[in-house]
Amino acid sequence: MKKKRILSLILAATMAVTVVVSGCGKGTDKSDKKADNGAQEEVLEFYHGYFHDEAEWAPAKVMRDIYDEFAKTHADGKVKFKPIPTEDIDSVVENKVAGGDFPDMVDLAGRSVSLAAITQDLLLDMKPYIDKEGLQENVGINYTQNDVDGKIYTVHDQLLTLGYWYNADVLEKAGATTPDTWKDWSSFETAMDQVRALGGDIYAYGAGQGSARSFNAILGMTENGKKLLEGPLTEEAIQSKEFEEAFKQVAKMDQKNGSANASSSSEDGANDWAADFNQGKSAVFFNGVWAAGGFEDTTTFRPAVFPGNVALSAASGGLTISNTMSEEKKELALEFVKYMTSDEVQTKIFKEVGANPCSAKLDLNKLAEGSDEKTALLAEACSMANEAENVVPTLDAKWGSDIANAIGNKLIESTVAGVDIDAKFEELKNELIGLIG
Repeated sequence: MKKKRILSLILAATMAVTVVVSGCGKGTDKSDKKADNGAQEEVLEFYHGYFHDEAEWAPAKVMRDIYDEFAKTHADGKVKFKPIPTEDIDSVVENKVAGGDFPDMVDLAGRSVSLAAITQDLLLDMKPYIDKEGLQENVGINYTQNDVDGKIYTVHDQLLTLGYWYNADVLEKAGATTPDTWKDWSSFETAMDQVRALGGDIYAYGAGQGSARSFNAILGMTENGKKLLEGPLTEEAIQSKEFEEAFKQVAKMDQKNGSANASSSSEDGANDWAADFNQGKSAVFFNGVWAAGGFEDTTTFRPAVFPGNVALSAASGGLTISNTMSEEKKELALEFVKYMTSDEVQTKIFKEVGANPCSAKLDLNKLAEGSDEKTALLAEACSMANEAENVVPTLDAKWGSDIANAIGNKLIESTVAGVDIDAKFEELKNELIGLIG
């Protein structure tokens, strides 16, 4: 079971939710209504993407219950907290921003924060509150990754954390070393060559999404490469030695791996890397920590970070608050952020949602003691990534999905035997320069 995509990640619609969004001018608030006594009652509307039926995706119900508990405990306050599930966060945000406003509160669930909203001063800076309440450890890497000129406009309560998984039995059968000894990518290549030498139905790995992540991880091995990931992609970065070397290194590895084992999706009908890995048909499966919940064998399948002790972990867009609300509504919204990053809620996100919580305060391995094997495996994967020597954000988080997809697609094209990788890189540079304008 791969992690369900929320909003910008893989979502399957099972429940229709009608959201009426009006384009309001800045400073206006349409979420208030009359109370029974005739007084104006303020309502904090919170839009989120956990609309799924429990039978389809149980974690969605867990998250809704977490939200409902907050609403219940604040039912007697001056402002009512109203969670609103929707599968179309894009429209909710875009329609409001187009009218010079922003929804009361939104969980962007990995989406980028609207630059238009920032430039119009529509978003509340949460950094003063985080500092005052001493929540730096609670919000974890949100504090650094989501810092925009000294301001924090969004806090994601869970992280998109990526490494890869390996089949210990396959590597042993091939006579290959294990990832804990791989100091560089040449060790990875040698091990994959040994796996391919086994022949039969076993292949090394599925290229595509994992290729872009490998490129991402190679950049994370050097200080100059890390600097490229600190902000939006620039033409200078595209023309850099680090960018070129990372692309060509992955392209050469993937070409040896073969075009038959390449796809833009890890599950596109023709290829299903997760199913193959579960069935022992591949040595390596590029995926996030959440994959632990779907493994049938929790002893043979082990987590690993990328060579060079690199992990990919992104806070990205999460809980985001309107700056156009009343002070009372802002106060409740900030209290909700504190609640979502509390030890209690973060523990639920880890144990019941099966995600890497944002909090840097929790000892996940200790929390997993006495739990089932899959929770213990999740804890091991999360802890390994969180404690990696080099933790860098994902391409999507810093450069956007269009750029990440362009890099991934060009790497897939490079898997075909005989393709000129140098020429493919030149094509990629031209495409990316066009994308960034």
